[in-house]
Amino acid sequence: MTEIEAIERDEAARISEILQGAVDPHVHSGPSIAPRIIDHLDLARSYSDAGFAAVVTKDHDYSGVMCARLIRDHHPELTVRVFSGIALNNVVGGFNPYAVEHTAAMDGRIVWLPTLAAENHLAWEKTSGWVHPASTQKIRPAAGIPVFDDGKLRPEVLDVLDVVAASGMALASGHLHVSETRIVFAEARRRGVERLIFTHPEDIVGGTYDDTRALADMGAYVEHSLGFFIEGSRFRTRTNAELQAYIDCVGPERTILCSDLGQMGTLSPLMGMRRGVATCLALGYSDAQIHAMVASNAAAVIGLAD
Repeated sequence: MTEIEAIERDEAARISEILQGAVDPHVHSGPSIAPRIIDHLDLARSYSDAGFAAVVTKDHDYSGVMCARLIRDHHPELTVRVFSGIALNNVVGGFNPYAVEHTAAMDGRIVWLPTLAAENHLAWEKTSGWVHPASTQKIRPAAGIPVFDDGKLRPEVLDVLDVVAASGMALASGHLHVSETRIVFAEARRRGVERLIFTHPEDIVGGTYDDTRALADMGAYVEHSLGFFIEGSRFRTRTNAELQAYIDCVGPERTILCSDLGQMGTLSPLMGMRRGVATCLALGYSDAQIHAMVASNAAAVIGLAD
């Protein structure tokens, strides 16, 4: 074995150790109306073999809690705990408190505010060139779901916030513009929501470092999608230096690193997490700091220790 091979072997082992007990709270596995490279069960097998503690599957068009329950009930050999949540897009009726209550009753862990149906997302689409991979073949294009009416949060938004507060689930910002997120999160806090996730400030939502700090000061964890940063991802739009700047503006103790992967034509979620850890090591973060960002913080926000 050459010296380079030995170094690579040792780093691979170090990455594996850091990922023991990891939690990926944002993965796009299938079945899905959009093509996926891995389904929920194979994802669970992959993460179980790698020593992960938990994973939260996310689909833009349905609540995955039933799939998660089937995997937990029928595959006791898997050591990873599989959870899901609900994204408040058109298919589930937008801000639908009944759907959120149902998700909570089936042990859902995260409620994502509108993503592909967020008015901000639809505005971003016009300049990004991104199109839902199933929208022209299988489903009609998304219709925007407003958050405000005459400058005030709509009653159904408040209803959903109350359900999230009562259930203890985490509220994630989805693809709302950061200016909307700051208002919704402030109201969520007033209504008793304890777990908040600010979703990928680096892309779509327009989050600056100042916005990121403000939301972290509000008690939110800041979740970064490694697919936007890591080498080899077809979604890479950001640099390592930008990742470091986002982490440092709130600290590793308020940062979550998720894969946000599962799409066709790019890295697998597990490879994304491994490359994310390697990137953080190269940036100089300690093993303990990285473990917090890929494990402990996400475990706390989804209530894994409760």
